[in-house]
Amino acid sequence: MSLQELILGGAKSGKSRTAEWRAAAWLAADRQRSATLVATALPGDEEMRERIARHRLDRATRVPALQTVEAPQGLGATLRRLAHPQRLLVVDCLTLWLTQCLLPPPCAAHEVCPPLAWPQERDQLVAALHESASPIVLVSNEIGLGVMPMSREARDCVDALGLLHQSLAARCGRVTLMVAGCEVRVKDTR
Repeated sequence: MSLQELILGGAKSGKSRTAEWRAAAWLAADRQRSATLVATALPGDEEMRERIARHRLDRATRVPALQTVEAPQGLGATLRRLAHPQRLLVVDCLTLWLTQCLLPPPCAAHEVCPPLAWPQERDQLVAALHESASPIVLVSNEIGLGVMPMSREARDCVDALGLLHQSLAARCGRVTLMVAGCEVRVKDTR
């Protein structure tokens, strides 16, 4: 079984940067290795398009050898397709992926799974992790520490994300919580 890590934290806590450091270290350890970032965000509005472009540029500067694959849906199938023992897969970010599945942006509703497909998407991701020959780093927001959302739909997303995190944390050998750019090791069974 390959190493799998779940990196959780709040907004701007350093999650993505830490995942990039994991990729850089993976690549530096052996020239035969590769690393692929599986990006899940949909550009739902102009600000999000700019944010995605900025993230692409920053990643290319920090880890030039890190390839990128866009996968706003079918994440499990994408991980299966890319899996290889010499390829690290970095998924950034599960929160956006789940939210897009449960509450697709109006401009992208036809591009993502309908809400009833969420259990299948989740199950395919968990199965892909179980079967993967690749080491995998998963990035997600820890949003369960905040105020309970007012709308039923938002509460459903918080609940679904919390349950997904529990399932993934049970599966992953390492769980890291990012706080103000500092790593807090929650679990490490290596």
